[in-house]
Amino acid sequence: MKMNERMECVLSEFDHMFPDAKCELEHTNELELLIAVMLSAQTTDASVNRLTKTLFQKYKSVEDYAHASLKQLESDLKTIGLYRNKAKNVKAMAQKLIDDFDGKVPCDHEALQTLPGVGRKTANVVISEGFKVPAIAVDTHVERISKRLGIAKQNDSVLEVEKKLMKRVPKERWIKTHHQMIFFGRYHCKAIHPQCQNCHLIDICKEPKRKHYLDKR
Repeated sequence: MKMNERMECVLSEFDHMFPDAKCELEHTNELELLIAVMLSAQTTDASVNRLTKTLFQKYKSVEDYAHASLKQLESDLKTIGLYRNKAKNVKAMAQKLIDDFDGKVPCDHEALQTLPGVGRKTANVVISEGFKVPAIAVDTHVERISKRLGIAKQNDSVLEVEKKLMKRVPKERWIKTHHQMIFFGRYHCKAIHPQCQNCHLIDICKEPKRKHYLDKR
């Protein structure tokens, strides 16, 4: 199957399965989004949302985070993994926003990556979700799905996966497809025990385990 045919098949199925896929991190502004994404590293969105429900009531501005003691921030984040490192990064990030960006979250990809604790994936999420600038953030779900569906090779780096998705997915649907891939990986094509027996894309899948399920169909 040619790549354009593969992509047409994949995107069509994504639209059928998850027409309303969206960011599941709860937020009301760009600062809350940035912090939620930073906190979500190696943590489920559900856990982050439980935490930020109270965190965002306590911390209303970038100054609140910058001026909080590290000990207090650690205490407020202790229900999620890596909370000490995340508290340090959030406090430093907030201070840099004040020092270099007039206290506002920048909409520039490179500027975002100058903030402590913010890498390429986080920057992509913030510019796409917060500012509606087309981007594709490659997390573990997106990387896994891209490789299983033959959009990228198994040994491709995260950056290579991102570049291939940008080339093969129409730019006007980068944001939508990013969310659909996360939903597909989170609720259907899971890392362990993927639901291959109920998947309409199994015939083009390159996951070795698919053969076991194909035999049962």
